Amino acid sequence: MRRRPTYYTDTQKALMWERWKKGETLHQIAKLFDRPHTSIRGVLAETGGFRPAERRRSRLALTLAEREEISRAVVAGESIRSVATRLARSPSTISREIHRNGGASYYRAAQADQAAWERAHRPKTCKLAQSPALARLVTAKLQSQWSPEQIAGWLQHTYPGDESLHVSHEAIYRSLFIQARGALKKELLEHLRRTRGMRRSRHHTQKTAIHGQIADAVSISERPATVEDRAVPGHWEGDLVFGSGNSQIATLVERQTRYVMLVKVAGKDTQTVVDALARHARKLPQELYKSLTWDRGKEMAGHKRFTLATDIQVYFCDPQSPWQRGTNENTNGLLRQYLPKGIDISGYSQASLNAIARKLNERPRKTLGFRTPAEMFNDCVASTG
Repeated sequence: MRRRPTYYTDTQKALMWERWKKGETLHQIAKLFDRPHTSIRGVLAETGGFRPAERRRSRLALTLAEREEISRAVVAGESIRSVATRLARSPSTISREIHRNGGASYYRAAQADQAAWERAHRPKTCKLAQSPALARLVTAKLQSQWSPEQIAGWLQHTYPGDESLHVSHEAIYRSLFIQARGALKKELLEHLRRTRGMRRSRHHTQKTAIHGQIADAVSISERPATVEDRAVPGHWEGDLVFGSGNSQIATLVERQTRYVMLVKVAGKDTQTVVDALARHARKLPQELYKSLTWDRGKEMAGHKRFTLATDIQVYFCDPQSPWQRGTNENTNGLLRQYLPKGIDISGYSQASLNAIARKLNERPRKTLGFRTPAEMFNDCVASTG
């Protein structure tokens, strides 16, 4: 037996979009209506997870009152010019209106007004569909794993005087998620950091639990102000990123330049992790590696031994506060484009990890004025030399 389609009122749809924007799941929204979550998805996915703009009539369009005036004039046998003069409209506007809606014999104001509203519901051709050159540029950067925001910023930075090669990151997302626009191929979705079928709000963090107690941990509250305001380089944030089969790597990101380093780690016990981080730390000038901020994971229980070996002070976030090392959290999200969740990452060599880090470091960042972390960090290296 075929399931009957589910219909929602405009008020119900408005409530869906409000909850979706707040970050609620399809299942949570569906409970409000006692409907299956698939019916909610059908409504939201139709426009790619973007709330449609509220429709409004153009101020230049004929109103229902004007159409009623035209209808009465047609019945009375008035000329088009006399009607146009009375309504302060062009005679051609009145003529088109009548002929478009059945002619003088069949013109009805209410029907003509409804038909005009339906005809106006046409999607506007987006800039990417109008400009093949711009679409090719955007496609190439998406294939290089650049985010839409990075692409939009890079275009403005690279072509400051050419508006035809500027496009907002929202326009790129809409072209990807709303395939009716016909500007970018759906296959490009796989190059986004998160390969969902539609856009969704992000108002939560997945990291919530405390991982363990760390003896003699130095709290992040004791970190110097120069670290907090990113005034000087050399202060890093770190974490472990896990794959399947008990595999993991360490991610390190420098706070001022957002420069990324990935470290191959054979195990998650504290001795293995500390030894790997200490070996990696010796590759950098001491001026560019002064502190490391970590979460409360037990893999850094041996932090005192790390500090003795490297002279690098370790600070720890407060429990359940991953946002205190937000630079690293954001970097881990970027990394998932190259190392998706659920894969075994133990087979990646250090050289392979270095290649992935290089790709991340050569992507422009909005927070750096769309310069790259590699540019910024190389400037720091040159100044220490």
